[in-house]
Amino acid sequence: MKSISIKGQERESVGKVSTKAARNAGLVPCVIYGGGEPVHFTAEEKAFKSLVYTPNVHTVVVELNGNTVDCILQDIQFDPVSDKILHIDFYKLDAAKEITMEVPVKVEGNSKGVMAGGVLRLNQRKLKVRALPANLPDFVVADITELEMGNKLYVTSIPTDNFKLLHPDNTVVAQVRISRAAMKAAQEAAKAEKGGKKKK
Repeated sequence: MKSISIKGQERESVGKVSTKAARNAGLVPCVIYGGGEPVHFTAEEKAFKSLVYTPNVHTVVVELNGNTVDCILQDIQFDPVSDKILHIDFYKLDAAKEITMEVPVKVEGNSKGVMAGGVLRLNQRKLKVRALPANLPDFVVADITELEMGNKLYVTSIPTDNFKLLHPDNTVVAQVRISRAAMKAAQEAAKAEKGGKKKK
């Protein structure tokens, strides 16, 4: 999985006054959990643009006073009015411990059912995976090539390489539905066939 680097500054004071002052200065208060004592720091809001405002997922390398900490984004709070980032929680990664993350689904292939007039529906835009940090995928591939009209692609058909998918076997990832136009054409064809038999 790709990483994003964020340069931060450790916070000595974490009270409400200092937090408000940090936000007024265009900084986002953050905290890193998972490594014993929580590490509090701030970083410029623009530093999170590539991490937060994207459909992709990344691990994060936080740079603090010359040291780096590998993390994942755990939680984020937005201002309900301005939509500005209020606070971000990170979780420190351990190379020897598996973690759980949601990663996007990438559709590949040309469905036979879609080419025949069906409509593709992506039921799951993200899937929950569990893996060691080094094996976390950037995305999960859903190959829809063999999907006929009315077929469904289940999570059991998704290839997994060094990671586990944490979903029930009957989870539908994508399906090809019969479009209204195709349904109407089928009904008209059935009527025409019925009418032809009556004339005979």
